[in-house]
Amino acid sequence: MTDFRGTYTIMVTPFDAEGAVDVPALERYVDWQIASGIHGLIPLGSTGEFLSMTDDEIELVAETVIDRAAGRVPVIIGTTAEDTRVAARKSRMAESLGADGVMVLPPFYCTPTEDELYQHYKTISDAIGIPIMVYNNPAVTNVDLKPKLVARLSQIDNCRYIKESTLEVTRVRDIMRLSDGRMNVFGGIMGFESYVEGAVGWAAVPSNGAPAEMARLYDLVMAGELAQARDLSFKYFPMIDFVAGQQYVAGTKAMLTAMGMPVGGPRPPRLPMGPEGIAAAQRLVDELGLKIVQPA
Repeated sequence: MTDFRGTYTIMVTPFDAEGAVDVPALERYVDWQIASGIHGLIPLGSTGEFLSMTDDEIELVAETVIDRAAGRVPVIIGTTAEDTRVAARKSRMAESLGADGVMVLPPFYCTPTEDELYQHYKTISDAIGIPIMVYNNPAVTNVDLKPKLVARLSQIDNCRYIKESTLEVTRVRDIMRLSDGRMNVFGGIMGFESYVEGAVGWAAVPSNGAPAEMARLYDLVMAGELAQARDLSFKYFPMIDFVAGQQYVAGTKAMLTAMGMPVGGPRPPRLPMGPEGIAAAQRLVDELGLKIVQPA
């Protein structure tokens, strides 16, 4: 099994002028991310708008990213579904296409019990032979996978990673301690802080626009250069803040467009950035010197 480490981009999904998945743009985007030094890619997460896509589109995006990455970096496919059977089916699909792992939110409407959550992830694990990255994001799922429950989930064979998307950075420490190291933690919001607490990776939205810089953050921490890592994090915090909150999809896409890589707008019910947001994205790009350097 692939060992996941470093900064992984929670990718946007490019759409063309007619609103269809823009495969050429997606391929260019994958190449640029990898050439910039990103450690891994995660399409079809929340930023990838998976809830606004058909099954055929989801398979198209998964296949495109896996094929284009061609083993250069690990690819973890988002396979979340409210129905356990659907999540297992989507995870099998991802594995059959060559995914290195899958990322799965808990069921986000039925408010499952702890036993139901355990069975949900065990059923998915039993269906595949690749790692599962459990995804804790209580702000959007109404389910909080707290460290003691995560430790229980870590007893499931393939549940080897968790994306921990709360602002309680000490959960990184508690998950590692309570799971006896079985569960490897990726930060979901707080990159630098999660790394300092012992996270092995960061499933990052900001690396959509700054893959090289966000990958370097991990490299600096691993080298023990914490002061430099903190300075780098602080420098890019305006961008990190810009792509957080309710407009994380629209903000990220506006920033990429300002950088010279148009990826279309978000799908309804999300709205694109208005004039003020577009101007703010351009200012960030200019101030931070963000740019697209296409591979030769």
